[in-house]
Amino acid sequence: MAHKIALVTDSTCDIPNEWVEKYEITVVPMTVIFGDKPYLDGRDITPVEFYERLLADPIHPTTSQPSPADFVEAYKKATAGGADEVLAIQISSQMSGTYASAVQAAEMFDKPVKVLDSRSNSMGLGWQVIAAARARESGGGMQAMLDAAEQVRSRAAYYIALDTIEYLAKGGRIGGAVKFLDSVLKIKPLIYVNHETGTVGAGIPSRSRAGVLKNMYKEFFKHVDTSRPLHLTVLHNHAEEEAAEIARQVKEEFSPVELFTAIVTPVLGAHTGPRAVALCGYSE
Repeated sequence: MAHKIALVTDSTCDIPNEWVEKYEITVVPMTVIFGDKPYLDGRDITPVEFYERLLADPIHPTTSQPSPADFVEAYKKATAGGADEVLAIQISSQMSGTYASAVQAAEMFDKPVKVLDSRSNSMGLGWQVIAAARARESGGGMQAMLDAAEQVRSRAAYYIALDTIEYLAKGGRIGGAVKFLDSVLKIKPLIYVNHETGTVGAGIPSRSRAGVLKNMYKEFFKHVDTSRPLHLTVLHNHAEEEAAEIARQVKEEFSPVELFTAIVTPVLGAHTGPRAVALCGYSE
């Protein structure tokens, strides 16, 4: 059935491909660049290939946002089936110029487009998109989709255990985590996404890998209502075994209604580095 409201997001969302297809979500790729070679995120380089290269290549990758023209093309594609309007939910405007490109494209497009700042990334963004899609599946209009996404954002938590602060510092996305810089060689940083401001904040660091993963788990579950149904993702930057163990622990302790693990897209991995692990999700 053709939807009257098309749904668009960007490739930092980390939504599983089967959900992208099921909910008919149009994903606009960002770009990761090694030297002078660009790769479309999620198309030209796999996450595993990216993280292996990240460890071996002395060249630090950079990233770039989609252009307004890219979004215009995405809006055309998304509405080709007969949609009358578009809802575009994007990575935090404090983390990328992607939101601004989507807004500029909306002004250039010939159908109404509402652009929503998720104030997050990865599945902090992804869960909002899925909530909007499910509201649409239930017959909801634009306002119902916006309300569903906002409810998820207001109930979400997102904590990331980094193996090093190096990549976040190089990428200029460090925000409130700057306090770690002086101790970069001594600690394992913990950061989080503030869903009110859309910025990165500093959590409680540790002197060991095991310690920072424990802190991440503890802090995350302080910030979601575990008495309500939970929708959770364990994210990782090519650290499958640790992610699987955390997922097992979460399932055993909290029995979430939805739980899956996912490898983080290269564009985000360029800023968080190899072996990062995160917990991201929300309570109903």
